[in-house]
Amino acid sequence: MLEKRYQPKDIEKKWYDFWIEKEYFKAESKSSKPPFCIVIPPPNVTGSLHIGHALDMTLQDIMIRWKRMSGFNALWLPGTDHAGIATQNVVEKELKKNGIDRHTLGRKKFVEKVWEWKKLYGGTIINQLKSMGASCDWSRERFTLDEGLSVAVREVFVRLYEEGLIYRGEYLINWCPRCHTALSDLEVEHEDLRGKLYYFKYNYVDGKGHITVATTRPETYLGDTAVAVHPEDERYRDMIGKVVRLPIINRDIPIIADEFVDSSFGTGAVKVTPAHDPNDFEMGRRHDLPFINILTGDGKMSEEAGPYAGQDRFECRRNVLRDLGEKGHLEQDKDHDHAVGHCYRCKTIVEPYLSMQWFVKIKPLAEEAIRAVKDNRTKIIPSGWENSYFDWMENIRDWCISRQIWWGHRIPVWYCDDCEELIVSRETPAQCTCGSVHLSQDEDVLDTWFSSALWPFSTLGWPGETEDLATFYPTSVLITGFDILFFWVARMMMMGLKFRGTQPFDHVYIHALIRDAEGQKMSKSKGNVVDPLKMTDAYGTDAVRFTLAAYAAQGRDIKFSEERVEGYRHFLNKIWNVARFISMNLREGDEILTVRESDMLSLADKWILSRLSSVSMEVNRALDEYRFNDSASHLYQFIWHELCDWYVELIKPALYGDNESGKQTAVSTLVHVYEAALALLHPFMPFVTEEIWQQLPGTKDVESICIRKYPTAENGIENKEAEQKMAVVMDAITGIRSIRGELNISPSVELKALIRAHDSADLILNENVAYINTLARTKDIVIGKDIEPPRDAAADVKPAMEIFVPLKGLIDVEAEISRLTKDLKKTEDEIAFLEKKLKNENFVKKAPQAVVEENRAKHTEYIDKLGSIQSNIDKLKKMDTSQ
Repeated sequence: MLEKRYQPKDIEKKWYDFWIEKEYFKAESKSSKPPFCIVIPPPNVTGSLHIGHALDMTLQDIMIRWKRMSGFNALWLPGTDHAGIATQNVVEKELKKNGIDRHTLGRKKFVEKVWEWKKLYGGTIINQLKSMGASCDWSRERFTLDEGLSVAVREVFVRLYEEGLIYRGEYLINWCPRCHTALSDLEVEHEDLRGKLYYFKYNYVDGKGHITVATTRPETYLGDTAVAVHPEDERYRDMIGKVVRLPIINRDIPIIADEFVDSSFGTGAVKVTPAHDPNDFEMGRRHDLPFINILTGDGKMSEEAGPYAGQDRFECRRNVLRDLGEKGHLEQDKDHDHAVGHCYRCKTIVEPYLSMQWFVKIKPLAEEAIRAVKDNRTKIIPSGWENSYFDWMENIRDWCISRQIWWGHRIPVWYCDDCEELIVSRETPAQCTCGSVHLSQDEDVLDTWFSSALWPFSTLGWPGETEDLATFYPTSVLITGFDILFFWVARMMMMGLKFRGTQPFDHVYIHALIRDAEGQKMSKSKGNVVDPLKMTDAYGTDAVRFTLAAYAAQGRDIKFSEERVEGYRHFLNKIWNVARFISMNLREGDEILTVRESDMLSLADKWILSRLSSVSMEVNRALDEYRFNDSASHLYQFIWHELCDWYVELIKPALYGDNESGKQTAVSTLVHVYEAALALLHPFMPFVTEEIWQQLPGTKDVESICIRKYPTAENGIENKEAEQKMAVVMDAITGIRSIRGELNISPSVELKALIRAHDSADLILNENVAYINTLARTKDIVIGKDIEPPRDAAADVKPAMEIFVPLKGLIDVEAEISRLTKDLKKTEDEIAFLEKKLKNENFVKKAPQAVVEENRAKHTEYIDKLGSIQSNIDKLKKMDTSQ
């Protein structure tokens, strides 16, 4: 006998340890089974489980458990990312608490400190994933700084360099003055801010007038090397070629013509700062302008800034505005909304910065990755994300891969201190071709996403030709959020196609964003972040997992509600109680029969076995199409409503009766269907299903439900005739129950009912009247095709029948009309209150959208309720008149 209540904490660790001990999650390098492989999107080693991770993990685990149970050699390959900038920032902050600076410590000792930190804290998120039931093959766990992955990284770098696809050059990059490193375009988060557009006067050197330019970054005028106008702008045609002088620093610069200039912006004349603006950079190249870098790496003004050298960039801005204003060169300023780039890690405003960096020439790699999706070699689900993928890939810029930090894959490039030769090598070179042994390795490390881009094949042993690589590459599906479609997915596509000649995965499933219950994006500042670990503590891991799966509709953001988790905890309790019901109806030594089609099966048995067949087919189909919410919904409806609410109640007379054969058939059918239902549910709710399955009676051919064959349609017995017959019986029962509920008749009162049945319903109902008596609590039922209802009867109409319940002596009609009239008035008041609220423009405009929608939904609900109450009053009044 199971405990009265399911206690998740006592059970979850027990079964996870059991699965690990038995090595059920371990895949085989060689197997006769078809392979199925998922590589986990490696969470940052600094990370702690958030609700997005929990969704990611749940969907992947559902897929891998389903495939494993379906007979596949299923590998879910886990690991973590070294997360260069993020991890270095965390460790630097820890050292700072003890008054230690990384520069004082030195590179070697600092990196040792990071490895120490990783050893102590790096496993946090892995342990949290395990607590959520993640069935990864932990024997294959990888880390992006593993030696094996480091070999792969160097191999890729060298090959790309040898093919001319990696180059070093001075280029304008996104620079974070706080992190002291370059950032890729994707690592810059743009935020719309209210700023100013400043108008400056630049005087002509001949003393004959001036030209006015507009800028949002006044301090960058110190790096101006031209003023540009559009060649077809009539206002400036005669000024092209003239020279102006920059105030204060007295640099003379030309006025040039360039078609890139937007004549409608500001005055139509723009200052050109090639070293500090990406568009100006390209313009500077076209016109062979000087590139003057006015900033240092820490965001201060360089010597090129003249009198402002050494000032912080924002202090310089204030001083430049003051000085230009005093000298009459600041004409005006206007409010101006514009997008300002921030570092994705520390949120510092980034600067376009001229620097020597390493780049991947990306377009040749992107072309094949575009073709792979267009040719359906990789299918993106939902397909709506394909356009975003194509748009980004077709407009892609060269990828800056060097980072000015210490934690990461150091760039495999050495410079000769004597002859300055550049050496790119897979191994540390002993000497230069000139014979010198004085070699210095490049100080920079590679962008974290460079090693992550190799994840699907480097984790399987590449550049070696391993058995794992032969078996599991290309992988089957990648499940991830849309936020890393470009950061990671696109880059894995490019690298996989380049170095393996095939796509890295057959399918990419992009899940939606989890928002709060009102539809707001979760953020710490709003205080609406959901901690999945607190949810699992409160409701159990299975309830949280099922909630996330039930929410996961393709292409629709998730509005996460704790009430929904609580609801699925009730579902879990319902499942638990059926197990207890089974154990209470079995005596020691009772035999569980093998269920098959026979005359011994009742209509209820045949119906539930047929429904099991249909649901097994529907769940498998939904999972095959990544419709996680539909598969969860099919299971919930079948287990809660059909199995628990209907079948268990339908067979109670057989279980409690004297017919031993009928009892044995009923309990055997219940055990068969319930066991299969547990197996169907296992990928979603692994812990409770294992706990119950282990204690369920009957012969088992495996030690754990997690390796039991996943149910298919053949686990049931399809019988559409039984389903049609049972639908008729259920209609009769729900019709009588509906009358009872609407008229507030006590459940303890046995009712008389008359049913006017159409066509074959007459025979079906008469054959199964016992079910109706039990579930509708009736004592006298008359069924026929020519039934005439008494004048005092309440009625309910179903497709195959009309149901009548005589009410004489059952209720006090006048008292019931009085009760319903009061309920009607209360409902009308609620409707009036809501209508007043919804007509208030202030409420509709200012209240959160979710609150407005909730009030509209309540209004609709009360309107429906009002109609139902009025209908019941009208019925009772007719009866009262007829008496």
